[in-house]
Amino acid sequence: MEQKWLSWAKEIQAISQTGLAYAKDVYDIERYQALRELSVDILANYSYESKEKIRLAFAGEEGYCTPKVDIRGVVFREDKILLVREKLDGKWALPGGWADIGLSPSEVVVKEIAEEAGFQTEAVRLLAVLDKKFHEHPPEPYHIYKMFILCRITGGEASQGVETSEVAFFGVDELPELSEERNTKTQLQTMFEYLQNPDKAVILD
Repeated sequence: MEQKWLSWAKEIQAISQTGLAYAKDVYDIERYQALRELSVDILANYSYESKEKIRLAFAGEEGYCTPKVDIRGVVFREDKILLVREKLDGKWALPGGWADIGLSPSEVVVKEIAEEAGFQTEAVRLLAVLDKKFHEHPPEPYHIYKMFILCRITGGEASQGVETSEVAFFGVDELPELSEERNTKTQLQTMFEYLQNPDKAVILD
């Protein structure tokens, strides 16, 4: 579970962003701007990031505030799961990334697997939709939903991408050091449950 101060900062930021999207009265606009600045102050105090960086990355969006969507591809071969090594932190993750405007979740996951791992795939079924705040990820300023989609290899071969340095398959008992910002050991173990039980119901937080 995420820390209270982070939950408060995110909620205040969401209220202020949505308020600024619809407010017409100059005094209401000033109040929402003050709320946004308060959310920046909270994050700066607890995270030790500069206010300028926080304003740019966390409090610079406009319009109605909604969660971000992270889509991850789950690919098995010979009872092992496909992972890619992230260049950013040198750790391993399911191939995937942010949902793209104009693409369906299935299209996004197929694109991400091809770009990060080299394989051509087709989306088979949705396995889970998880709210990141309920899982053991490092704290971060965004509210994120994670979608895990089972995919089947149809072609291609393992090859690194712009954001990845290595591609490999791992058994459930041989998982490498994971990029916990992207996926946790418990989540990957849950994905292996679908390998053993293909009829397992979709998980929804």
